[in-house]
Amino acid sequence: MAVVRLEKLCKRYGGVGGAAAVDNVDLTIADGEFMVLLGPSGCGKSTTLRMVAGLETISSGTLSIDGRVVNDVPAKDRDIAMVFQSYALYPHMTVEDNLAFGLRRRNIVAAEIDRRVKDAAEILGLTPLLARKPHALSGGQRQRVALGRAMVREPMVFLFDEPLSNLDAALRVNTRNELIKQHHRLGSTMIYVTHDQVEAMTMGTRICVMNGGKVAQIGAPLEVYWQPADTFVARFLGAPPMNLFDAQLTGQGDAFTAATGAATAPLTRWTGETLAARNGRPVTLGVRAEDLHLDRAALQGGPVGSIKGRAFATEPLGAETLLVIEARGVECTARLPRDVRVTPGEQVELFFASSSAYLFDATSGRAIASETAARSVLQ
Repeated sequence: MAVVRLEKLCKRYGGVGGAAAVDNVDLTIADGEFMVLLGPSGCGKSTTLRMVAGLETISSGTLSIDGRVVNDVPAKDRDIAMVFQSYALYPHMTVEDNLAFGLRRRNIVAAEIDRRVKDAAEILGLTPLLARKPHALSGGQRQRVALGRAMVREPMVFLFDEPLSNLDAALRVNTRNELIKQHHRLGSTMIYVTHDQVEAMTMGTRICVMNGGKVAQIGAPLEVYWQPADTFVARFLGAPPMNLFDAQLTGQGDAFTAATGAATAPLTRWTGETLAARNGRPVTLGVRAEDLHLDRAALQGGPVGSIKGRAFATEPLGAETLLVIEARGVECTARLPRDVRVTPGEQVELFFASSSAYLFDATSGRAIASETAARSVLQ
């Protein structure tokens, strides 16, 4: 069992009264899970990973691996392996020597070193490259060597600190798929830090979204995407980000509406009882770009909301077109079919099903819980 448990984990710089870079993080990574720590720069995700690795001291809280508290255990004795953003390969050594170096330092017998190196090379497709030095490898091959160097350790936990950031777009996709494949093959516990939401959505068993040193939300990728806990998660997880509007909540009985000068949405996912307590108060209305349509007929019945504005940019991406409009001072983006043609300056109206609307508290930013989920990702 390689369960990693973080309980009230904190990291403060500058002593007890210093600002918390990581603030009371509670997180349990199950055996064999691929957990992604996701967030913007400075949110505490890399610091959290470095505390797990033993590269940062823990200010308070408890960190346990496989049931053993490791707060004061040196990094070399934690049975973890880490892959960094830079490959950190020894340039004067061959691929084979780079893979074997850490094992030789641990005085493992030569036959066992040879077996582990050959097994890792076979799994990662490095066997033909064992005699090469790093300068003769592509970026993707170097990253595979860095991964192989971690694999030969046969650790309980793999840690990845933004390992794909230095790769170009095409190579990033290939290496991402390679990491997914190796996780399925090895079944090991992996913790992966990134600011890239695509990596998080495609690789993670679960995602832990962090903001300001705190955990904003934890859940399966689609669960977090379709049911964001607050406006930060709603905008961070999505490309383009969720469109948010300052709105006023009005209505009575079971008929409530969130409206602004540019957007109106009948609210059908919440009961009248839930909304009545907020009647007349400001809220934040959210709509994802993929839920917006130029043609009202594209929506299959049911109550419909709309957003009116002036088109000022189109971004044809081949498979789709992004339309950006200015709606009473708020920039709104719609993901539309690739054959859509809109002229900048043209007045347009975008439509969306009321069931795709989101509602957040205007003060706290927290999602207002609905009785019906925007998308049923658990069925």
